[in-house]
Amino acid sequence: MGRTSDARAKILSAARSLIELRGYSALGVAEICKAAGVPKGSFYYFFESKEALALAVIDEHWTGQRNTWERILSSGAAPLDRLRLLFEETEAGQLAGQESCGSVSGCLFGNLTLEMSNQTESVRARLQEIFEAQVAMVDSVIAEALERQEVSVTDTREAARSVVAQLEGQVLFAKLYNNTRRLGSLWPNCLALLGVRTADQVTAGA
Repeated sequence: MGRTSDARAKILSAARSLIELRGYSALGVAEICKAAGVPKGSFYYFFESKEALALAVIDEHWTGQRNTWERILSSGAAPLDRLRLLFEETEAGQLAGQESCGSVSGCLFGNLTLEMSNQTESVRARLQEIFEAQVAMVDSVIAEALERQEVSVTDTREAARSVVAQLEGQVLFAKLYNNTRRLGSLWPNCLALLGVRTADQVTAGA
């Protein structure tokens, strides 16, 4: 049991690395198995198709990312401080990836959305669920900030959608220009989207 679980984990890890490096469409099963160091037959033992593998990679990545988002956005910090920490952690993650492999990898979900959303309905549906979950998590934080009169938006759901879209867009630019400094505007842009005039208005416990 341990060996089979280990082989599956190796395939998932190799697939994720290759997808981040080269995208999904260009990959073949043989290449994935070679990178994972497992026989090709192992692939079809765990996954009925490459599409099934993509869904598994997405789910595994979301499990880790969701835990991170929940840890940050459900902390005891002030609402807007939580959002700022989320952006800072996103920027740190992209910087760590750049230092590790020499390039900004971007967001796995954003990358797959651009590449696959018009080709594979099951992948598109799963990515929609994930982005809606992200919006809901941010929405709850913005609603708290609104109760504290720290923001001036009236539709917190749409504001949350704009914040998530801005986060995805800036990560996309960071990948395009291979420059994590593009992420430096995340927080001031977020304040503008939420109707906070200056960062000085946002203080913990204010």
